[in-house]
Amino acid sequence: MDRIRNFCIIAHVDHGKSTLADRMLQMTGTISDREMTDQVLDSMDLEREKGVTIKASAVRMVYNAKDGLDYEFNLIDTPGHVDFNYEVSRALYACEGAVLVVDATQGIEAQTLANLYLALDANLVIIPVINKVDLPSAQVDAVKKDLAALLGADEDEIVSISAKTGLNVDQVLEAIATKVPSPVREVEKPLRGLIFDSHYDSYKGVISYIRVFDGTINHGDKIMMMANGIKVTPVEIGIFAPTLTPVQRLEAGDVGYIATGLKTVSQSRVGDTITTANHPAETPLPGYKKAKPMVYAGVYPTEGEDYPMLKDALEKLQLNDASLVYEPESSEALNFGFRCGFLGLFHMEIIQERLEREYNLDVVFTAPSVEYQVDMKNGERIIIDSPADLPDEGEIEEIYEPWMSLEIFTPTDYYGVIMELVKKKRGVYISQEYPAANRVQLNYEIPLSEIIIDFFDLLKSSTRGYASMDYQFLEYRAGELVKLEILLNEEPVDALTAIVHKDDAYHKGQSLVSKLKEIIPQQLFVIPIQAYAQGRVISRANVKALRKDVLAKCYGGDITRKKKLLEKQKKGKKRMKMVGSVEIPQEAFMAILRLEN
Repeated sequence: MDRIRNFCIIAHVDHGKSTLADRMLQMTGTISDREMTDQVLDSMDLEREKGVTIKASAVRMVYNAKDGLDYEFNLIDTPGHVDFNYEVSRALYACEGAVLVVDATQGIEAQTLANLYLALDANLVIIPVINKVDLPSAQVDAVKKDLAALLGADEDEIVSISAKTGLNVDQVLEAIATKVPSPVREVEKPLRGLIFDSHYDSYKGVISYIRVFDGTINHGDKIMMMANGIKVTPVEIGIFAPTLTPVQRLEAGDVGYIATGLKTVSQSRVGDTITTANHPAETPLPGYKKAKPMVYAGVYPTEGEDYPMLKDALEKLQLNDASLVYEPESSEALNFGFRCGFLGLFHMEIIQERLEREYNLDVVFTAPSVEYQVDMKNGERIIIDSPADLPDEGEIEEIYEPWMSLEIFTPTDYYGVIMELVKKKRGVYISQEYPAANRVQLNYEIPLSEIIIDFFDLLKSSTRGYASMDYQFLEYRAGELVKLEILLNEEPVDALTAIVHKDDAYHKGQSLVSKLKEIIPQQLFVIPIQAYAQGRVISRANVKALRKDVLAKCYGGDITRKKKLLEKQKKGKKRMKMVGSVEIPQEAFMAILRLEN
C-alpha cells in the first residue's frame, strides 16, 4: 500500500499532457512499442485532431524506481477544456499528486492557473514540469523563473523535459515515486469510492471509474449509489492495465472500475459516492453536484425524414455523456427538432461534430442562447432557455441572466485591446494581478450570453493568439433585456429570435436585417425583413422581387391592353404573397453567430 501513487497530469490545452502520458506508458513497459500510437489515452479521433482530452481515462503502471522497489502508479487523465471544469475537479480529488506541465514556448496560461488552483484546493503535491525544451523557440529559463515565482519553489525542483523525445521523463517518474504521498489506508471503514468518470458499454452497461477511499469491494458485493439510492450487483470489478482487466477485489487507495450493468450514465454520475448496500457509509464524499448545462441551442435535421435518426443519435450520445440534455421542440421555420443543453460552446461543437461524423447526419444548429430566469408580474418565476419562449413585455417584472467571473491571462502589451473588447461585451472590471513578469491576469465579471458566441475568437485574433481565458459561473443578475424578433414576410421566425440588451437591440437588429437581405433568396414577390423589439419595428429591408417583363409581347396598340395585363399581374402577385413561403438557408442562422458589433 505504501508504494501506491495516485496522480494526474494538468496543463493548458496543447501543452503536451497526452504526449507525456504516452512516454510514461512506454518507459514503464505498460504498452509495448508495437502497440504504441500517439496520444494512446485519447481514444476519439476528435481528441487527436483538436489536441484536447475530452473524456477522462485512467491507467495503471508499474515503475521500478532507483531504490530498486516497484511502485504502482495510477495515472488519472483529466479532460483538458474549461467546459469540463467539474470533471477535472473530481479527477483531482481522486489523486494525491499532480504533474503540472507548462509549455516552454508558451509559458503559463489561463488554464494552467485555473487547474493549479483546483489542485491546490484538493491539497495535492505539485510536481512542476517544463515541456517542449527541445524546440528552437523554447524560453526555458524565463518560464522556469515564472513557474518558480508562481509556486514559491526552487528553480532546481522544476524538471525540464521533452515529452516527444522522452528527454528527462525518467526524472518525472522518479519525482512521482519520491514526492507524491501514498494514499491513506482505511480498510476497516465501510466502503466509499468516488466516481471520477464513466462510460457506457453495450455488454456490461455503465462502467464507473472509481477511486476507493475507504473499505474494500469484492466481486459479487451489492453496491449503492449514494446520490440517488440505486442498488445494483456489479457485473465485474477490475483495474486499468491499460485495458480493462478484471480482479476479485479493490481496496482503499486503489483506482479501478466497476461494471454496474446500469443502462444510462445519468444513474452513475461523476462525483457520486459508491458504497455497499448491506453496510452503507454514513456520509458521501464531499463535492458532488449535478452537471448543469450553461448553453442551449436548437438541433434540427436538414431533411425532415432524418428526425428519428437524430433522436436515436442523441439517445446514444447521452448514454456516454450525462451532461447532454435534450427535449423535443418544433419550429415554424425548421419543423421538428430538439432543444439541447451543453456545458459550454466547446461541448456543443463536439456534439455537432460527433452527430455529423459518427451518425452521418446533416444537422442545423440554431444560435446558442443561455438560461434566463423571469419574474412575472403575477409573482411567478419561470425559467426559459429558448428566446422564443419569452413572454410579452407587459407581463414581465424582471429578467435575470447568468453572469460569469472571467479571468484573462495575457502579455501586458495587449492590456488596452482586451480592456476595450471586454467593455464592448458589457464586462465589469474587478481586479488585476501580475503572476509573472510581462504577464497580467485581468479579472472581470461578464454576462455569459456575451462570451458564448464569438468572444474567444475575438480575444485570440486581437492578441495574436497570446491571450487565454477561463471562466466560472458567478450568479444570476437582473438586466435591461429585450426580445429581438425577426419577421420574414411579416411572420416571426422563432429560430432567429434572440434576447439582447436594450442598448444593443437597435444596431444588432439593423445589422442582422442587412445580413439576411444578402442571404435570403429572391422570390417572385417582395419579401420584407423586419427587426421587431419593444413593441415596434426597429429596422426593415426588402428583398426585391424577381421581375418578369409581362409587357414584352405588347409591342404596340392601345395603352388599355398594357394596363389590363399589369392589373392581372398585380392580383397574381397579391395572391402569391399570401400563400408564398420563404425558404431560410442555414447561413441565416450562422449570420447571428458572425454578427460584429
